[in-house]
Amino acid sequence: MLPRYNSHKWTVYVRSANNEDLSVIVKRVVFQLHPSFQNPTRVVEQPPFELSESGWGEFEIAITLYFHSDVCEKRLDLFHQLKLYPEEEAGPQSTKKPVIVETYDEIVFPEPTEAFFQRVQNHPAANVPRLPPGITLPPSGSMEIVPYEKKRGDTKDHALSQWFSNFSEADELLKLAAARQQVQAHIAKLRRQLTMMEGMPQQSKVLSGPGQQFGHI
Repeated sequence: MLPRYNSHKWTVYVRSANNEDLSVIVKRVVFQLHPSFQNPTRVVEQPPFELSESGWGEFEIAITLYFHSDVCEKRLDLFHQLKLYPEEEAGPQSTKKPVIVETYDEIVFPEPTEAFFQRVQNHPAANVPRLPPGITLPPSGSMEIVPYEKKRGDTKDHALSQWFSNFSEADELLKLAAARQQVQAHIAKLRRQLTMMEGMPQQSKVLSGPGQQFGHI
């Protein structure tokens, strides 16, 4: 059994949502660990962009992404909270149950150069190992890629649906049609009530006061 100060083995990583090789975009990744670690600034210059360590405490890891020169000149700073213990469990904290905490960040490169675009398009979608040996992810459903042309903007039944709100353009159109029918039915009901009121016999009301009297129809 590991000593208290070395009770957990953990891995922090940067990878694409579908697990493709990011080296075509990312030049290097810098992980800034807690100052108590020996050499807390770790630089990873080739995929997979990850590092493994051991310890007992949870802390925030600063992650800096450096891109190739034709991709973006600015670096990107991210932060990830290292979690070693399951949050839902009560009682003594367990060191045996694996804990997987992933955060989704979407990076947009406006007006990419033609060279960068072609390199990304022609780069083979080589997958890197998901996790270190002995650790497996729970099933997350099918990873089938839904063609963009068929479901533009849809996130329902999408391979990355866990990172988005559940949205379907077809479902939204059905909801709008149902709401429109309800509004039209309510308008028709009000018109019937108005017609009935207009067909009722007119009544005269007389109001009186000191020195005056008038009627209202």
